[in-house]
Amino acid sequence: MADDQTPVGQVHKAWDSATLDGDVYGEPLAVVGHVIAATEGNSVYALDASTGTQVWRAQLGAPVNGDSLPCGNINPSGITGTPIADVSSNTLYTVAFLAQGTHHELFALDLTNGAVKWHRPVDPPGLAGRVEQQRGALAVGGGRVYVPFGGLLGDCGSYKGAVVSVALDGQGDLTSYVVPTTREAGIWHPGGPVVAPNGDLFVSTGNSESSGKFDYGNAVVRLNAQLQAVDYFAPKNWLSLNANDTDLGSIGPVLLGTNRVLASGKEGVAYLLDRARLGNVGSALASVQACTGGAFGTAAVLGGRVFIPCTDGLVGLGTDNDRLTEAWKVPGRAGPPVVAGSVVWVLFGSGRLSAIDPQGGRELFGTQVGAPASRFVSMAAAGGRLFIAPTNKVTAFALR
Repeated sequence: MADDQTPVGQVHKAWDSATLDGDVYGEPLAVVGHVIAATEGNSVYALDASTGTQVWRAQLGAPVNGDSLPCGNINPSGITGTPIADVSSNTLYTVAFLAQGTHHELFALDLTNGAVKWHRPVDPPGLAGRVEQQRGALAVGGGRVYVPFGGLLGDCGSYKGAVVSVALDGQGDLTSYVVPTTREAGIWHPGGPVVAPNGDLFVSTGNSESSGKFDYGNAVVRLNAQLQAVDYFAPKNWLSLNANDTDLGSIGPVLLGTNRVLASGKEGVAYLLDRARLGNVGSALASVQACTGGAFGTAAVLGGRVFIPCTDGLVGLGTDNDRLTEAWKVPGRAGPPVVAGSVVWVLFGSGRLSAIDPQGGRELFGTQVGAPASRFVSMAAAGGRLFIAPTNKVTAFALR
């Protein structure tokens, strides 16, 4: 069942949006009857969730010409990370990469009409915006908005992984965490920081350039609300992962139950960790080879199950709080899954949209949507609809 009333087989396409002014790399957001889509053209669109018609558009400035950057694969380069909506203040937060000054600017927009409430530069202190990339989703917690940073494809320049926070009203000083490495260790996973109920943040890092001393590359790092590192985990083979560009941080950590966190990465190993005591180097509670290839994007959670998008399939893992077991695998290059109506939805690289039984991995519904999955761009679900952003438009499917 896609929800409590309607069989999954009744799913159908509801609408396609008009062509937007750039590709969408972040997850579309379903909020207050709208679907929010942010583009590499530095535009934010609000579409009517029922019809797909444009409600408002905010154009935030000229994006950066990708050819002007020392490396990278996005051209033009504008808004790449997923925005975050704070419904309580009717505000949408998003980061634009602006050609003027080649820097990242945090914008607070009115959710009703897209008007700019305030904006301010948000590049990590001491780092060059032109080689930092704001790919991960923004997060909100404790009265602040958190912005993660990694590097461009090709790992050029003296970039470092970082998280910057700003008060929700835009006032006061920036707070920041910069990975204590000489270079790299980007925090680039598309799902961005995950905020625990106590206000702590969990992030994963990519490979650093270290060939000897541990420097928080290929690690899961727990930060407090003030962005101080208070704990970490790294696989025993973090050094060889460094040497082979096998990022642990290709997929973000997810919270399980009240006291567990799960992480995975390009090596395809899933690690179950104690949220309060991550274990430092090599001390996971459990691990399992979840993917034959790597894991990319963002995982989904339903109860004690985690659904990991791998290059060789969508994998369902089960946990009893201390162990990990592979419950099932659906073959194919999987995009980031979402859970809607107690069903796991996934868009495969073949362009097939599938509804998967979370218990047994059986396909309950499938259809071709005409566009292959991005391994980084998540779908969104709300109000009985599923929203997909293939390249430069949004498509909605009705789940009832």
